[in-house]
Amino acid sequence: MEALKTFKKGGVHPPENKLSAGAPIRVLPLPDQVYIPISQHLGAPAEAKVDKGDVVKTGQLIASLHGFVSANIHSSVSGKVQKIDLVPDSSGYKRTTIIIKAEGDEWMNGIDRSPEINPVITASPEEIRKKIMENGIVGLGGATFPSHVKLSLPRGKKVDTLIINGVECEPYLTADHRLMLEKGPEIVVGIKLLMKVLGVSRGMIGIEHNKPDAIEQFNQILEGEPDISVHALKVKYPQGGEKQLIKALINREVPARGLPIDVGAIVHNVGTTFAVYEAIQKNKPLIERVVTVTGYNLQNPSNYLVRIGTPVSKLVEAVGGLPEDTGKIISGGPMMGKALSNTDVPVVKGTTGILIIPENQSRRKNIHPCIRCAKCISVCPQGLEPYLLMAMTQKEMLENLEMNNIMDCIECGSCSYICPSNRPLLDYIRLGKTTVGKMISTRKN
Repeated sequence: MEALKTFKKGGVHPPENKLSAGAPIRVLPLPDQVYIPISQHLGAPAEAKVDKGDVVKTGQLIASLHGFVSANIHSSVSGKVQKIDLVPDSSGYKRTTIIIKAEGDEWMNGIDRSPEINPVITASPEEIRKKIMENGIVGLGGATFPSHVKLSLPRGKKVDTLIINGVECEPYLTADHRLMLEKGPEIVVGIKLLMKVLGVSRGMIGIEHNKPDAIEQFNQILEGEPDISVHALKVKYPQGGEKQLIKALINREVPARGLPIDVGAIVHNVGTTFAVYEAIQKNKPLIERVVTVTGYNLQNPSNYLVRIGTPVSKLVEAVGGLPEDTGKIISGGPMMGKALSNTDVPVVKGTTGILIIPENQSRRKNIHPCIRCAKCISVCPQGLEPYLLMAMTQKEMLENLEMNNIMDCIECGSCSYICPSNRPLLDYIRLGKTTVGKMISTRKN
């Protein structure tokens, strides 16, 4: 048996709490109204192509990408555009949003909605890349980077390995796990499509060994497929980080301020890979995704296939409503997720889960002075000094933050998790990253 692989630098072991791992994916009923932001991805917001009063169909383009790093947005329901307005998203900021009243579910012509798997790949690499762009595919692990951009290799760069991220190391979340169990053959076709567009002959799937059923599933599907392999990984957070996964699987170190492509690798999440399959083989835009709704006090932690733009409140209703002792609602997981101000915000392409935390677990503990224990340094998977980055952010030492590689922080939260003084390290580092990022952008322009 192959030894379990992992990254070497840093990492923590928070409780897994995979409460919904055994819950099959269920289809959430259509909401009465959807709220679809025109910016659900890294890069420039899309440009609205509909107006108030327009009638749209499910899968219709309603906002087109604007610039190279951008992504198309499609209607997730059929009905009438009520208005285009500023609506708060999960970040709390108001974003331009297309509001559509659902009236039935009439799909655009040409979308194959049949459950039959289509394993025959006829599209050329350029056709695959174009369809991924047209159908608005972005990274579904949470980063939401436009997939067609990631697949457009810069001149002089070569890739020899495609890595598929099936780790799902964030506590509580199980959407990817269920997708691997229920859509394994489709994901494998998606892997072959991505390998074809990149021109690589090696595909590797990394899955933490706390998901033995998913590992076994892919081992069976991939019998007779020598170019794609499955690898069991040690359970260690943040094993699913791109740089950590590359180190674990092919033992290559992505340089500071570098990208996976700098070491000849491209990483895609399993959810993204399934979306690529649907885009190419079914001509289906990214209008829905699997979301975990979980928490210890919920009646029925579950995984749902949800249309983009559905209010989070509909997901909460589906699991029995908010418990009385709810203290915090988090979009994402407990390590990297962000608290929501209310449940009216819409599900977007990057929504991986909704976590309901009781009041007694949601209060921040009292903050104490740093005791110089260096635990935050020892657990940082990027080899940074979180205590120093926090102090520099407090003192607005922007040049020093840049020199100390704050932009390499992957915001995993390991430092805050391990700190015995309960210092809000990640909060300050996020603030510092945002400020330094703006400074760098201004310098380039």
